[in-house]
Amino acid sequence: MADEILTNYQHIIEQFTFITGSGGAFEFKVDGEILYSKKTLKRHANPGEILELFKEYIGPDVEPYPRD
Repeated sequence: MADEILTNYQHIIEQFTFITGSGGAFEFKVDGEILYSKKTLKRHANPGEILELFKEYIGPDVEPYPRD
């Protein structure tokens, strides 16, 4: 999941921090705003869900990093 975001949006990310938690807790935050919380939703993120939440947060004007 982190690799999807970094691969596609490395050109707009100034800092990326991955912090492990205990008890299976998982939150995805951008600029301090929680976009996904496993504890709140009581489920694991679906494949691609975190990337989609990130894309919604940054808006449609930000294009993914161009690939060859």
